Parts: sequence; structure tokens; C-alpha cells
Amino acid sequence: MINAFINPKLLHWAIERSGVSPESLTKRMNIKPEKMALWKQGDDKPTFPQAQKLARVLHIPFGYLFLSLPPTEKLLLPDLRTLKDDIFKSPTPDFLDLLNDVLSKLDWYREYLQEQNCIPLKFVGRFSAASNAEEVAKDIVSVLGLDRSLREKVRTWEEFLRTMISIAQEKGILVMRSGIVGNDTHRQLDVNEFRGFAISDEMAPLIFINGSDAKAAQIFTLAHELAHIWIGASGISNLDISQPSTRQTRKVELFCNQVAAEMLVPKNSFLKAWRNEISIDDNLHNLARYYRVSSLVVLRRAVDLGRIDKEQYYDLYHDELERFKGYRRVGGKTGGDFYASLFLRNSGALTSALVSSVREGKILYREASRMLGVKVKTLQEISTRLGM
Repeated sequence: MINAFINPKLLHWAIERSGVSPESLTKRMNIKPEKMALWKQGDDKPTFPQAQKLARVLHIPFGYLFLSLPPTEKLLLPDLRTLKDDIFKSPTPDFLDLLNDVLSKLDWYREYLQEQNCIPLKFVGRFSAASNAEEVAKDIVSVLGLDRSLREKVRTWEEFLRTMISIAQEKGILVMRSGIVGNDTHRQLDVNEFRGFAISDEMAPLIFINGSDAKAAQIFTLAHELAHIWIGASGISNLDISQPSTRQTRKVELFCNQVAAEMLVPKNSFLKAWRNEISIDDNLHNLARYYRVSSLVVLRRAVDLGRIDKEQYYDLYHDELERFKGYRRVGGKTGGDFYASLFLRNSGALTSALVSSVREGKILYREASRMLGVKVKTLQEISTRLGM
């Protein structure tokens, strides 16, 4: 068997970059730790099949193992994240692969829209981070129709979240939501790395929501990323709803937080509705039901507007979060609908456009199946479910 003369330095880099533990790596490679040590020292070389498997396990292109120096990997979107203690880490392979996948889909979809003679969306970049946050929130609410009558039609904050996503997509915004890379359930997205990102494209604006985050917090992420679209500011966010707005140091992120809060729980309305004569718990329950948002969002608004102090906020936030986790364990569904997850992960609009292009012969079946991460034969069932 011919050996692959990989660079030991690149192997060290790839292993560290991947975050795969030594035990997991040797187990998945089906080799002894001593063998891996020899490869890393350069005293032995893997066979070509072993090197190819190494690349797959470490989530890198096969050719990387033969480079003289590690490649420079850059995020293709502005990084607006604020990490704990301001320690910024290199992006993980999972996030890089996800982002590259989303960007390639967006490039295709933009060309598709241009072929359909679609016009730019007027609301993209209509404002800036120097605008008045309440005006921006009011415009988003107006364009999407997120008024009181809509909230009265939905019964829960979860239904309100689904409705917001549906309306945003009807207005031309691609909304993708997933907690994994592609269809690989072994590659979970880390909520500590990012909670969402927005691409402010005038033809095909896009929002991605990290589905690994608590669903109760995802509604705020969606509103936050909508603000990014409205001010024309693409970027990666890791907004932490468990922290008051004052903890945010980046101007754009702080502004988008303010817009999101005003969208979901308008300041003047909230101050009138908050009742000092009843308990905080009762206020949370009443206002969450009134605004059709989770109590976590109401809590965030309460501390930002001075109705509770930070100590109360942190105690209540963790109590509420545990309650939501308990609800998910007891009342949540297991498994899930494959096709519903597929449409969420790729957005209904992109999925529909790909299937239409296949049916019209504008794109090959295998190319569409590759982009959606499904088998070719699955495209027919997708077409049926879309009513095509």
C-alpha cells in the first residue's frame, strides 16, 4: 500500500482546529494511539486511504494535509461577536463549513432571482445604525405587519415566531434555521460560537438562526437579525439574551438589540402595562401572553427599562430558562419531520426555487440534491410536498 507523505505540522494544526479529542480520533480512525503519535511525529506515514479518512474526520480538504504551512482561514462576514472576557477564538470547522454552504446557496439564489427579473427590496439598508431605533422598529413592524391584530391571531410565542419567519420569507427574506451542519447530526452547532447571522443583500437578504439555541430566545435573534437587514449591516452575532443590553459593547449590535426589543415589546406600551402592585412573576406571565413573546424576552425588556434590577434579572432568567428546558423535555416531540426540518434548514423559498429549476431543466438533479443535502430520488417527494 502506497503511503501518503503528509506534513506532520499540518496534521497537528488540523487536529487542534477540529477540536476532536485524541481518543475519539484514534477510535474513528480505527488505529492505536501509538500509530497516531508516529504520524504526528513524522516517523510514520498513513496510507492514502487512511489520509483521505483523516481529512474527512478532521473536516478539511484532503490537499490541506500536504501543504507546507496551514492556510489562513477568514470569516467571509463581519464578525460582530462579543465573547466572554473579549477572548476571540478562531472559527470552528463546523461554523466555517456552515457559512460557506449558506453563502454558496445564496449566490445561486441571487442569480435565480436576477433571471426572474426580480427587483431589489426597498427595505434593505433603508436605515443605518445612526437612525432612531424606535423608527427602525416601527418600519419593520409596518412592512411585516407585526401589529396587535396579528398577535391576537396567534396563541403562543412559538406560533408567533413561526409566523414571523413565514411573513419574512413572503417579503423576500431567506430565513434558515438549523442546529447542525447540513444533515450531519454529529456536527452540532455551538450556541456559544454564534446565535445567528444576517447577510444584507438587496436582492436576497438572508437570516440564519442557530437552532441549537433555546427556542424561547430564538425569537429575539430573529428580530435582531431583521434589524441588521434594515440597516444594511451584514454580520455574525452571538447576542446573549441572558445579559442586559448595557453589557453589549459593539455599536451595531447594541443598536440592533434596541430595535429588536422595541419590535417585540414596545417601550411605551410596556411601561403602561407593567403593574407595580402585582408580583414580577405575574407581570411576566401577563406580558408574555399579551405580546406573544417568551417570558425571557419580557425579562430582558424589564431590566433594560428599569422595572427590575440586574440581580433579580439574573435569578429570574435562569429560573425561566430551566422551566423552558423542562417543558422541552416533557412536552417536546422526539425525532421530527425530515421534510419540515429540510425546509427550515434551507428555507422554503430556496428549496422551491431549486425544485422549480430542476423541473425546468435549468439545473441538474444531482446539483440540486447536493445543494439541499438530499438524495436525488428525494427531490420528487420534495416537489410533491411543495405542491408542484
